[in-house]
Amino acid sequence: MLRRLLLRFLAPYRRLLAAVVVFQAAQTIASLILPSLNAQIIDEGVAKGDTGTILRLGVIMLGITVVQVGCAIVAVYFGARTAMAFGRDVRLAVFTRVGAFSEREVARFGAPSLITRTTNDVQQVQMLVLLTCTMLIATPIMSIGGVFFALQQDAQLSWILVVAVPLLLACVFLIVSRMVPQFRLMQTRIDTVNRVLREQLTGIRVVRAFVRERQETDRFADANAAVTDTAVRAGRWFALMFPVVLLILNASSVAVLWFGAFRIDGGSLKIGALTAFLTYLVQILMAVMMATFLAAILPRASVSADRIGEVLETTSTVAPPIQPVTTTERRGVVELREAGFAYPGAETPVLTGVSFVAEPGRTTALIGSTGAGKTTLVNLLPRLFDVTDGAVLLDGVDVRDLEPDDLWSRIGLVPQRGYLFTGTIASNLRYGDPDATDDQLWAALETAQAADFVRAMPDGLESPIAQGGTNVSGGQRQRLAIARALVKRPEIYVFDDSFSALDTATDARLRAALAKDVADATVIVVAQRVSTIVDADQILVLEHGVVVARGTHTELLESSPEYAEIVASQLSLEEAR
Repeated sequence: MLRRLLLRFLAPYRRLLAAVVVFQAAQTIASLILPSLNAQIIDEGVAKGDTGTILRLGVIMLGITVVQVGCAIVAVYFGARTAMAFGRDVRLAVFTRVGAFSEREVARFGAPSLITRTTNDVQQVQMLVLLTCTMLIATPIMSIGGVFFALQQDAQLSWILVVAVPLLLACVFLIVSRMVPQFRLMQTRIDTVNRVLREQLTGIRVVRAFVRERQETDRFADANAAVTDTAVRAGRWFALMFPVVLLILNASSVAVLWFGAFRIDGGSLKIGALTAFLTYLVQILMAVMMATFLAAILPRASVSADRIGEVLETTSTVAPPIQPVTTTERRGVVELREAGFAYPGAETPVLTGVSFVAEPGRTTALIGSTGAGKTTLVNLLPRLFDVTDGAVLLDGVDVRDLEPDDLWSRIGLVPQRGYLFTGTIASNLRYGDPDATDDQLWAALETAQAADFVRAMPDGLESPIAQGGTNVSGGQRQRLAIARALVKRPEIYVFDDSFSALDTATDARLRAALAKDVADATVIVVAQRVSTIVDADQILVLEHGVVVARGTHTELLESSPEYAEIVASQLSLEEAR
């Protein structure tokens, strides 16, 4: 997966990569030439007292050094640009893919894991790309070139290379093979830490209300300790790597000096050549050590690439049509034909054989006990889920055959839990229509019974909203969510228990205002309170995913025991009539 990920996302940056290779090769070759020139200075200049040779070769070395530094700077610059662009593109691809997921895929991965994959996992692969551009490209050139130049200085000492390099590679392979499982486990445990922390921050009021701070602290401590233990085990192997590399490097240097001294004493080797050979040996082993460092990064990057690839290769169960229907009569008629839905692996379906028609200018209400399938039913219309049986139609066309953007543009959904985004009241309301004027925003707020508290805020429409709308009350959040849908002016309004946080008086005023404002639209209301739906043109009673009764409020009081029982639990006989 790592290879496929790199090939896919580095392809647009082939020119930058080519530039990195050219400049890295130039600076590496320059660094390989310097020891030979230094050997000539020692043997032909210092040993013979030839100042002219020393100055001439010194100037050449200085020029080569300038070229080397310049090439290194350019190579690192292009390498960094490539790595950062790669990380940006991968994050965007993961974000885009997650944005296309249905509720089923989001639930499968979990929000904490998706966050980790989009941030930490991408960062690991991005770091590999950066180190590859700045270090790995130079490694084979340095190794092969170092061997070539070292043999030119003295072939008889090359047996040290034959022993040192394979020994170093064997040690590195042994250590890396122990690190891979630990890195794989570490990413999973980071997911767990994110999940626990997310739950505790989101549910902080519940934690405090039930005095569970100590238990939650212990739960986080356990998750944190698990990550720490895994990181320590991986770190121990990582910490072992560099002492091993340095031990082999230093032992090889001592061997060169030891055996080289005997050859110098015998007159078969010059001091400058020995110095150059030692430098080349260090360069070769340093190149191997750089490869070692990358080898330590590679396992974690490989694990992260697998996790990223898992997201990118997951296809949403709510797929856009290959040939979408775009020419439809836009009236807003919603029809369910024997619609059914079952979660994968579930023993029983959530919905079975649901059929009804919701028309413009009429309100269709859904009521039933908790878990009856009301929210699942309304989620079928905007294709948050797809039916597993039957069909959902909009103006006579199956919603699965409509372009998703076209479908969503025709629906104004107010979810059970109104969610607001970080920004201002105005920016949240303009989610429905980016071009809406302030007058349109105020009109929507008036209908949603939210204008009074917005005017009371110091900055009015520009008053700040925290993430999730946590700086306003539940009722205010719901009314702002309703106003956001009203700004959009869609053909179909879906209110999924959107009035539950409102007091009875505000609920009544809001429904009266809505009746005028959305008179020509199709309205579908999910409610727990009977008072919210008494005026609906059509009421469907759901029990265990099945429509057990339908009709108006008055008709159902006479014909449906289930509805009469719900009414009796909330209203007196006089109020019900």
